[in-house]
Amino acid sequence: MDSDAMIPREIAGYTVLLLALPPLPSFPTPANHFLYVTRHQPKTPTPTASRSLFLVNIPFDATEAHIKYLFTTQLQLPAGRIEDIQFEGQRRKAGAKKEQMPSKSKKRKRGSDDIVIENIQGAALPPTWDRELQYKGLTAVIMFVDRASTETALKAAKLARAQGRKPTWGEGVEDNLPPLGYARYLRHHQLTYPDKRQLLNSVNDYMTAFAAKEAQQERSRARQRQQPDADGFVTVTRGGRTKPARQETARELAEKQKEKHKGLEDFYRFQSRERKKARAGELMKKFEEDKEKVRKMKEARGRFKVG
Repeated sequence: MDSDAMIPREIAGYTVLLLALPPLPSFPTPANHFLYVTRHQPKTPTPTASRSLFLVNIPFDATEAHIKYLFTTQLQLPAGRIEDIQFEGQRRKAGAKKEQMPSKSKKRKRGSDDIVIENIQGAALPPTWDRELQYKGLTAVIMFVDRASTETALKAAKLARAQGRKPTWGEGVEDNLPPLGYARYLRHHQLTYPDKRQLLNSVNDYMTAFAAKEAQQERSRARQRQQPDADGFVTVTRGGRTKPARQETARELAEKQKEKHKGLEDFYRFQSRERKKARAGELMKKFEEDKEKVRKMKEARGRFKVG
């Protein structure tokens, strides 16, 4: 009995796709690799989860070219159905960037915090590896153009197992990618010592972006020094007493802030009670003061003598 036929086609809801690993000079014996495929069901639902597949146990040398060739050519999925492929490490970076990026509907001003952050991230040193390997998690998410394409791809993976087909991993792709093995580390050694002009350009770009970030932070601190809060207090920021807010400007801004909050004094019931109590206390105080004045006037009139 064929050993491949004894391998289960599905485990815990994952379709087991059997791949053939080609022999290598360092390991000339062919080997099998198990790729597990299922629908993407993240803990936090996303708009694209319904049209995505989740892959587990991808080979360490997997690239977008490998995944696309596997599904479009070897599993015979129509071309142009795959929209995006994200590996485990890339998904974490993409999530962080998405939190920093503002919505497309808002125009970003030149010198804004988002532009400065993008410039600093873009001014990185030259890479020292010509090809990224999947060390983190060994999982990937394939996003398709629609839900129908997702179902077609999942059926194609199941059909390949049912027909006993075993696609060869990397077939027709490796020749178009940077090589692995000894050549990879030789290239890494070369990239570790980049050209001085290229290195200088990278450092200059970074320092320019860093200076822009420092200037942006200084402008932000200057605005804080000149804008009092609702109570008329000015935030104490780094920079000493340079460019302090004028008293007149602070009073005007404080009045404007009070005008904005006008009408909100009686928003809560206890505020209304406190105001009435304070008003009653003022009236009693005023009454006592007037009463004392009348008493003094009477005493003064009694002491007055006509000559």
